[in-house]
Amino acid sequence: MLGEIPEKVHVLFFGSEKNCRSCKDTMNFVSEFCDLNEQLEFEAYDTVQNEDQKIKYNIDKVPSIVVLDKDRNDFGIRFYGIPAGYEIHSLIASVRELGGVSAGLPAEIEERISKIDKEIHIQVFVTPTCSYCPGAVITGHRLAFLNKNIKTDMIEANSFPDEAAKYGVKSVPKIVINEDNEFVGTQPITKYLEIIESI
Repeated sequence: MLGEIPEKVHVLFFGSEKNCRSCKDTMNFVSEFCDLNEQLEFEAYDTVQNEDQKIKYNIDKVPSIVVLDKDRNDFGIRFYGIPAGYEIHSLIASVRELGGVSAGLPAEIEERISKIDKEIHIQVFVTPTCSYCPGAVITGHRLAFLNKNIKTDMIEANSFPDEAAKYGVKSVPKIVINEDNEFVGTQPITKYLEIIESI
């Protein structure tokens, strides 16, 4: 699946040696993932030593992963926590899309996405053992890729229990849009758009 990526993708890891039990494992995971294809450029940053990069990419949790295209354009695609287990599919989908492998959507859907002119923040809470979660993350990240006003975070619920408790995450995937709009389960992209268009 990674072998056909035609363009370079920059995969940035952000971690810290302080108060982050999963940072080392996540860094190793992402590094090994990027070794699978020469088009994937791995970069590692410590949020204390590289505070400028932390600020630039608005990193507020570690471990985190930022995916950029060949020109280092930031589409607001974030992974908070290790994208292991089923979530590796989400990471693969993001690097493929930013690497020039288009998933393709119906013209009507792309037109609706292009008309979104307000700031939208999508948070998708997942766990590595949830087989339905990657679909929700991929949809959210695709929306971010297609419209610069949309930012989408994958948040691994076990790694960030305070965040999960704040949003009352009891089952996954749980999708939160602009704090006040939420639903549970894998839904079609039209469900996301209905909520976004009503905000």
